[in-house]
Amino acid sequence: MKFTDFYDLIPKIKNMPLPGQESHNKMAPAIRVQELEKLKLENKNPRKAGVISLFYPDEALQTRLLLILRKTYNGVHSNQVGFPGGKVELSDKNIEETALRETWEEVGVSPKKIELVKQMSSVYIPPSNFLVQPFIGVSTNNLVFTKQDDEVEEIIEVLFTDFMDDTVVFEESLTTSYATNIEVPAFKLNDYTVWGATAMMLSEVKEMFKKLL
Repeated sequence: MKFTDFYDLIPKIKNMPLPGQESHNKMAPAIRVQELEKLKLENKNPRKAGVISLFYPDEALQTRLLLILRKTYNGVHSNQVGFPGGKVELSDKNIEETALRETWEEVGVSPKKIELVKQMSSVYIPPSNFLVQPFIGVSTNNLVFTKQDDEVEEIIEVLFTDFMDDTVVFEESLTTSYATNIEVPAFKLNDYTVWGATAMMLSEVKEMFKKLL
């Protein structure tokens, strides 16, 4: 989709109600849905994080979505595809500032080049005890990315039309932090398997745009 056409959708996105948990559940295994339904979040005192689902024009003026492949490390999100973003620091004034600061650090995009257009539904991640607040962000710039080498393995630029294609949704047998060899809903984007909390957040973003196309 041409970015000019995509950008025309943004004012409508700003005013749309959020699909919420129902859209998240479409990309979560049944065992996780059951776990989250029983959860009392107020007892968990989760850490907070902010991430951005960032859309922007490429050199051909087609709309792209930015994802990153995280480095392999000793942690639950090792070598997984996710959004740029990260945990709240004491210096952050609010969760919006967290998401923008972390995106700048991880992929080199200045907060001045990003408009946060919509706060989406938060997602709790039990294995790491994080409550993640996603945002839809838009940049009208042709962006040049600089990855943070100690945290980001690859920068993944997904065509909006590929993201919106229903055939990229599938199920894969994965071993997760909470189960072994279970069928997990996922997106196949640029040959990467995108699952877990990122897939759940992407599902809500996709559902909103689907209503406009």
